Amino acid sequence: MTLPLRKDLEGFEPYGAPQIDVPVILNVNENPYAPAPEVVRDIADAAAQAALGANRYPDRDFMELRRDLAAYLLKESGVEIPAEQIWAGNGSNEIMLHLLTAFGGPGRIALGFDPTYSMYPEYARDSLTEWRTLPRRADFTIDRDAALAAIAELSPSVVLLASPNNPTGTALSLAEIEAIAEAARGAGPEGTDTVVVIDEAYGEFRRADTPSALALREVYPHLVVTRTMSKAFGMAGLRLGYLAAQRPVVDALTVVRLPYHLSAFTQAVARAALSHSETLMAQIASLRAERDQLVEWLVENGFSPAPSDANFVLFGPLDDRRKVWDELLARGILIREVGPPGHLRVTVGSPEEMAAFRTALLEVT
Repeated sequence: MTLPLRKDLEGFEPYGAPQIDVPVILNVNENPYAPAPEVVRDIADAAAQAALGANRYPDRDFMELRRDLAAYLLKESGVEIPAEQIWAGNGSNEIMLHLLTAFGGPGRIALGFDPTYSMYPEYARDSLTEWRTLPRRADFTIDRDAALAAIAELSPSVVLLASPNNPTGTALSLAEIEAIAEAARGAGPEGTDTVVVIDEAYGEFRRADTPSALALREVYPHLVVTRTMSKAFGMAGLRLGYLAAQRPVVDALTVVRLPYHLSAFTQAVARAALSHSETLMAQIASLRAERDQLVEWLVENGFSPAPSDANFVLFGPLDDRRKVWDELLARGILIREVGPPGHLRVTVGSPEEMAAFRTALLEVT
């Protein structure tokens, strides 16, 4: 059989990190703590209630969920956002695809900064958007002058910036975001404003002196901030991502979303989890502390970790990172072979998991 596969999809393998059943899994930046029994109970009750109406289509505009997400962001970041300026999807992956579908497309450019999240070029590819990148500096920060020059030269319709960045863990300052957002005014195709997307999938793990880009959204109507419930909330299995943006951006996304794209079960379970936000978020402080201890330990033992505002740490230098990865796996510890050569990324797990990782890493290096 010969299929009429798009030429630009030939030879590609599907995205996915290794899924291997080992005692210590530290490769996909999950929260290591399962939901508490009372959270599980309320989620189960919410799902059962949703099942009673499963013969009907779900709320297409999910306003109750959007109000709950807005209330959470007010509590977490101190920024008040109208529910109409919140949008959600099946993971931040779907949110990103909505954005590239609405604002990208044939003849348009999306700009990113390598190394960064490996799905960004796939969102561009799937939306028929040209993907262009600039290299980050050696310390994984962004060369602001080069970024502003690229925006002026390329007229991208979308700029994608992860903060904290994956896989490096490095975060942007508000001054850097402001400079890029200012340069993006009128810099897009035919004099439009380039849409600047700040991907804060790991935003809740940021250090105390690292503010959220949510603080800038009123100043820059073309600024979009994305979040997820997969990481800090420990709800990776739920698949709920969301964004905050001005109303014209959200209205554009309603045009490209699939009908009834958020199931009644997703909406119900997400709202149940959000009702326990204080309980779920209480784990964040301990994970931040565990991360900072890991960074300190890596430095003490001769490694060079990147400064991290996320729940993972990129570290090196490693002469043969594949060999280190293999030998860690042989000891029952799965981390991620990703990022620039000579580096590996490890998710921050429980104290017991991190102790096992540290012991094994010293054995294999």
